[in-house]
Formats: sequence, structure tokens, C-alpha cells
Amino acid sequence: MGELTDDELTAAEGRADKLAGLIQERYGKTREEAEREVRRFFDSNRDF
Repeated sequence: MGELTDDELTAAEGRADKLAGLIQERYGKTREEAEREVRRFFDSNRDF
């Protein structure tokens, strides 16, 4: 288990729901945990 690949990130198309699904599958997190991580990521990278 490693980081998400560039292809996986591209497939998510910047959509939070798809990204949360990938995180959930890859890392075995609950949907809520994955969504929380995605929100945190988007919040901390808002200026980019």
C-alpha cells in the first residue's frame, strides 16, 4: 500500500467524492474519515 498514483488522481478529476472513494479503498478508512481527509487537503491547498 502506497500513495495514490498520478493516474488515480487524474481519474478523480478533482472531485472530492471520487478522491474520498480512492482513499477509502486504498487505506481501508471509513467514508467519513476519507471525506474528512479530503476536506482537510482542499482547505489547506485552497490557494493553489
